[in-house]
Amino acid sequence: MIKRVLVSPEASVLIADLKNRFGELMFHQSGGCCDGSSPMCFEKGDFKLGAADVKLGEIDGCEFWMSKDQFEYWQHTQLMVTITKGRGSSFSIEIPTGNRFLIQSRLFADSELSDLEMVEFIKD
Repeated sequence: MIKRVLVSPEASVLIADLKNRFGELMFHQSGGCCDGSSPMCFEKGDFKLGAADVKLGEIDGCEFWMSKDQFEYWQHTQLMVTITKGRGSSFSIEIPTGNRFLIQSRLFADSELSDLEMVEFIKD
């Protein structure tokens, strides 16, 4: 199966550090607004998920979610969670580290579409 979301080695190091400090984590791809559509990291359970969210997969043992509406636009795109220096303008847990999570993306090739990892929806 081809993963819908990947993580860079640099982001993995930061995730490991955050997990050591805070325990289990989760990600939610924001939809724009004040944080500029960035992947936001939370202590697991601190972001309230609902029927409007879809799980794309996991990175380093952390669930990665986005809204169904946003998934409609991004369903043919593989995401890579990476980091960059600087402070984002979001509520993401990495902000005090001097780094922020960032998404790089690429469109799946037509030949990959039938082998994509399945997404999960929250059951009502």
